[in-house]
Order: sequence, then structure tokens, then C-alpha cells
Amino acid sequence: MESRETSLNQLWNRYASYWPWFVFLLLLAVGAGFMYMRYAIPKYESTARLLIKDEKKGVEDSKGLESLNLISTKKILENEMEVLQSRTLIKEVVNNLQLYAPVYEDRNINSWMGSNKLLTKVGGWFTKKNMSPGGLPAYTTSPVVVKAKSPDSLQETKKVFFTFDRQEQKVIIGADSFPMKEWVETPYGTLQFLPNTRITDTAYAPAGNFYFALQKPKKAISDIQNRLVIASASKLSSILNLTIRDEVPERGEDILNELLSAYNIAMLKDKNTLAANTLRFVEDRLNHVSRDLSSIESRIEKYKASQEAVNVSEQGKLFLENVSANDQKLSEIDMKLAVLDQVEGYVKQKDNSSGIVPSTLGVTDPVLSNLLDKLSELELEYEKKKTTTGEGNPLLSSVADQINKIKPGILENIQSQRRGLIASKSNLASTNSSYTNVLQTIPKKERDLIEISRQQSTMQSIYGFLLQKKEETALSYAANVSDSRVVDRASTTVAPVSPKMPIVFAVAIIVAMAAGVVWVTLKELFNRRIMYRQDIERLTSHPVIAEISNDKSKNPIVIGGVNSRSFVAEQFRKLRMSLNYLGVNTTNKKVLITSGISGEGKSFIATNLALSMALTGKKVVLLEMDLHSPAISEQLKIASDVGISSYLLGTREPEEIIRRSEVNDNLWFIPAGPLSANPTELLTTSRLQELLNYLDGIFDYIIIDTAPVGPVTDAYIISPYCDATLYVIRHRHTPKVLVEQIDKNSKVNILKNMAIVFNGIRPRGFGKHHYGYGYGYGDGYAYQEKRKKKTSFKPI
Repeated sequence: MESRETSLNQLWNRYASYWPWFVFLLLLAVGAGFMYMRYAIPKYESTARLLIKDEKKGVEDSKGLESLNLISTKKILENEMEVLQSRTLIKEVVNNLQLYAPVYEDRNINSWMGSNKLLTKVGGWFTKKNMSPGGLPAYTTSPVVVKAKSPDSLQETKKVFFTFDRQEQKVIIGADSFPMKEWVETPYGTLQFLPNTRITDTAYAPAGNFYFALQKPKKAISDIQNRLVIASASKLSSILNLTIRDEVPERGEDILNELLSAYNIAMLKDKNTLAANTLRFVEDRLNHVSRDLSSIESRIEKYKASQEAVNVSEQGKLFLENVSANDQKLSEIDMKLAVLDQVEGYVKQKDNSSGIVPSTLGVTDPVLSNLLDKLSELELEYEKKKTTTGEGNPLLSSVADQINKIKPGILENIQSQRRGLIASKSNLASTNSSYTNVLQTIPKKERDLIEISRQQSTMQSIYGFLLQKKEETALSYAANVSDSRVVDRASTTVAPVSPKMPIVFAVAIIVAMAAGVVWVTLKELFNRRIMYRQDIERLTSHPVIAEISNDKSKNPIVIGGVNSRSFVAEQFRKLRMSLNYLGVNTTNKKVLITSGISGEGKSFIATNLALSMALTGKKVVLLEMDLHSPAISEQLKIASDVGISSYLLGTREPEEIIRRSEVNDNLWFIPAGPLSANPTELLTTSRLQELLNYLDGIFDYIIIDTAPVGPVTDAYIISPYCDATLYVIRHRHTPKVLVEQIDKNSKVNILKNMAIVFNGIRPRGFGKHHYGYGYGYGDGYAYQEKRKKKTSFKPI
């Protein structure tokens, strides 16, 4: 848990220092969100409800209508949802509402704010100025609508400006004027301009210019399909909810209402076509039977006239009744066989295109009826998908497979029924043979008359049966109702559903924060300087024993008295205590301080560490042993006419170069002395060790400030005489590659007992009172090593 809290704290510190950038992005995002809300065109949601007679969830017709409706069909809810979204139905909507030729009002922002009555205050914040510049849909404000004679052959165009002359009732396009309600030839196709019956306020006369756009109907169809949502009200319900979003509420309602109307018309058309097919079949049979019956009646009349009115005996009448009943059954079987032949021919067709299933009049098998209904539905679905997906689509292939699987079942059922009917016909034929034998016992004249009367009776029975079916079919035709019912016509929400202010501003804020995080992450990812303590710990195995923050006073000495409680003073106390872990004590007293390159603050660290140790009552001497570019003497304004170089050259003795500090009686200082031509060579003499041995006998601690290890080798020469080494790394100054080389450089590794001091860390955060312990940011090193300050040291 502690590790997790530390990680979160580090993450917060990483990004908190960039808070001005995040504030800027947030303000920019909020401004962008406000502008979007101000000028975005609102969209409204229109909804309608449709009840479908579903065979699984189903609503049935009333019993009275059901008894008359011989050609009722069963619907599957999922299929009807596909039908409602089909291009065929939506194309009817597009053509009927002229959606291929939308009209717009070209108005600037000022005019919208001044006169547009469409833009009402909704939801407590929408005003007339909350619209985008450009084209405003003029579905209910344009004085005219544009109708194409052949929408599919229109030449597409984005803007055709026009004005309407109310007095002359003409539409003016450029230099041409066109009358209303007449077909006119234009460069874009044959068009007709009609009065707009959708104008909600007849007294409103728009002041802006109008223009219309022309597009192929298929584009408008695709647009509606993308916006139209159809879903079941519940799992157990056969009610469909139709929803669409549109910039104009009236247009959304018209689209849904027109779609429902087109759907009901299409369903009734299918049922009426099926009824008409059945009625045509019955009428054809009636005409054929009527001709046969007339011929038979004429034969009876002629026979009686030629035979002088022969009458049939009682035996003959009984025989005639039996034979007539038998013949009627044979005729019914023949009709059923003819129907089965038609159905078989329909099923055996090779393609999967839909068509009207032949009438099954007289065939009462429910299995065959259900199979034919299923086949018709699958073929209709195949046609719908074929127009929307094209050949070779997996969905189309799936439907084709279902059709191919159901056809063998239908053909097998037909064969089974045919075998049964043929067997029944054979039995009836045998019965007729026995009746024929009986007929031989009747006198010839009577026998001939009975034979003719038998044919007449059979035809009369068939004729009566067909008349009955004709009337039933005609009544069913007239009583046809749609298998759906509009529960609720389209209605629109009062408030727009998009854009929504909370969502827009939430998205804007999220995008702004994400952009800020990405920017900071990328910036730090490609940063080649040391930014965090984590960078140091990742690149080298040497421990970081202290972190020193930036001090705004910019003094070379930032530690006051013994009781100083400044934050930087506390950090130097921590560094002083951390030296114990390196084994530094009054016995192992010599501490070497160096860095990789110049400007990392090693002289600042050396000066203040020496003072911090002196405040404990220990005698401390600070050696300015950077003989190439001495900084401490110059910063503290200490004369450097004599010093270490003088001693190494043999011109001075140790007691002549040691100076006592005015800051603390326990702190002494030895300046670098005059610059030498070969300072590194001076360090190789035996006098260096003699000097350190001399100081070792006098002082409790010896702090040595030496040159960086990158340019020269001074630190490597001095290190063997020392007990510990502090390697200074400065935040946002030291290159990462240099830190990475610490472990790889064999020379650096010979520095005795080395640890790292992370220097120059600035306070960060909103209040600038919190320090990040190496995980924050600094824009520069505050302690200019060459800044001249008042001296705090004097010669002994």
C-alpha cells in the first residue's frame, strides 16, 4: 500500500508542475465546447410504435374476420424488422417526401440571432444563436419543395440558389424563372416546384436566401438506414419501437409516418395479390365447368326431344344419386391433383426469387400450408437481402441454403398427398365400375338418359362448390386487413437529444486532460536530461544519499546558524548524517566532491556541506582543489594570490595558505592559489599527500572540491588519498548518457566509496511549498557558481 501511495504521489508530482499548461488546455477545451454548443445544430428524436401479428408472440385477428380471411399469413417479428429497414420501403419514403432534394436556408449568424423562429429556447439554455453558420434545413420554412420526375437520373449538385416570387408564383434560379406545379427542364433534370404544405407559420416570411441540393435517392436511403433504429419493445412483445434522429422534428416524424404507411400498403398489396391469384384460379375453373354444364344440359334436352320425353325409373334415380356422389368425389380429387401439380411446378423452379405461391384451394394439409408459408417468407427475405448486399454475400447464401433445405420437404409432402389421392381415385373408379354393371340391367333409353344426367349432376356439384369458394375468396379480398397496426404515430421529444451540454463538456475536458498527459509524457520521453531521481537509480547502481533543493536567495552559502530551520539547511544536515553510511568519521575524514561536467554545483555542495559539519563543533577545512577553474574563491571574493598551487610549487608552507572563516570559528578554507600552466602535473607530486597528512593531523573533517571527471583526471589522482566521494548530478542539466556511463566507465568506478548527490531541485506544485524529493522539475540552477558575493572568510 505504501509503495502504491508513493507511486501515485510521484505520478501527481510528475504532472502537477505543468499545471499552467493543463489549465490552458482546460480553458481551451471549455471554450471549444462552448462554441460547439453555441453553433451546433440540435438533433431531435422521433419515435413511433407498430404492432405486428407475430406467429410466436402473436396477436390474432378477430374471429369474425379470421373466418373470412382465407389468405391470412403469419409474420415473424425479426423478418418484419428487416422489411421495415429495407431499401425498397425507404425508397418509397425518400421519393414521397422528396428527401433527394433537401432545401436549405443560407443565413449568417446575425440573421439567425435576429429572426429565426425555428430556434426556440429548449432545455433552459438553447437560444436562437445556437446554430451553425451555413445551411439551415428549411423543411418547414421553405415556400417551395422540389420534386424530380425521375429521381434516379438526377444530376447531383450541392447548392442551387433560388428565390420565390410570391406574387407571380414563380421560382427564380439565376436569370431563369420557372412556374409552379409544372414540369420544367433544368440542367439538373426534369423538376417540378410545388408549394410547401409543411410551413408551420404561414405569416413567417424568411429573409434569407434559399438553395436546394440534389442527390441520388440511394444516398438519402443510406442516410435514413444509418439513423433508423428498430427494436422490440420487450422479449415477449410483438410491438416494434421505431426511432430516428433528425435536425428538423417535423421531418423525423414524417419519415416514420411515411415508412409505416408504405409498410402497411406493401403488406396489403402482397395479401391482395395472393387473394387475386386465388380468385383468378376459381373463376377460370368456373368458366370451364360452366361450359361443360351447358353442353350437358343441351344434350339432355336434345335426347329427351328425340326419345319423346323418357323419364328415369326409381331404380335409375337411386343409381344416379349414388353415381353423382361418387363422381363429385372424383372431380374434387382431380382438382386437388391439379393444385398439387401447380405447387410442385412452383417449388421446382431453379432460382430463389420470390413470387406468389399458387393457390392451395382444396388442399387442407396443414403441414404443406406451413411449409409453403415458410418458403414464401424465405424467398421474400432473399429478395430483400439481394437488393442490399449483392450476390455472394454470406447472409444471402445462408438464406439460399434454408430455401434449398425446405424445398425437398415440400416436394416429399406433395408426393405423399398425390399417392393418397391417386389411391382414393382408384377406389372410386372401382365403385363406378360396379355401378356400370348395375346400369346394364336398366332399359337402354333410360340407361342413356341416366348416363347424361349423371354427368349433369357431377358438373352441377362442382359448379356449386366453385361458386361458394368464389364468394368466400371475394369476401376475404374485401375483408383483407394489414397484419400490423400503428400503436403510436410518430412524436418528437421537446428537448434535443444532441448535443448534450454535460456530455460535450465532459468529452472536451477528457480530451484536454488526455492531450496534456500525452504532451508531458512525450516531452519527458524525449528529454535527454536527468529529470527524476528514478532516472538516476535506473541508470546507475550507485546510491543517491541526498537531494538538495534550489534556493531562491542565490547566495553561495545557504546555511545560517546552528538553529537555522530552512528547508535547504535541513537537506544539508541530512547529507551530513548520510556520510556516516559511507564510513566518514573523524578517522576517515577526507571527502572528495566532484561531478561529470561543469555547472552541476559541486562547489556549492562542498561549501555548504563543510559549513554544516562545522556547525556541529568539529574543525573542518575546505580545499579548493579545482586548479583549472576555481569557483569558490571568486564567489566568496577571497584573495587567491597564495593557495594550494603555491604549496605544490614549494613556494609556501601549509600554515601560510590556510584561512579561517568569519561564518564559523570551526571552518577553515584553503584557496586554489594562482593558476598554473600544468595544474594536473602539480597534483602528481608528493607534496599533495604531505599536505593532506598535515591537515589530517589538525582537522576533524577535510572537504575537497575538485575538477569534474569529464574534462580532466584530477579527481582520479586525488581519490586514492580520500575516504569517500560525492558525485554531484544536477536536475535538468546532467545528460542521461553521462549518468549511464558512470557504471560503464572503469575510471569513474575507481573513485573511492562513491555516492550521488542530486542537486538543484526546485519546489513545485500550486503553492510552490512542496518539494518533490527528486521527482519534480527545475528550470535552471539557482546558484551561479561565478556570482560574486561578499566574503565570509579571512586569513588565519
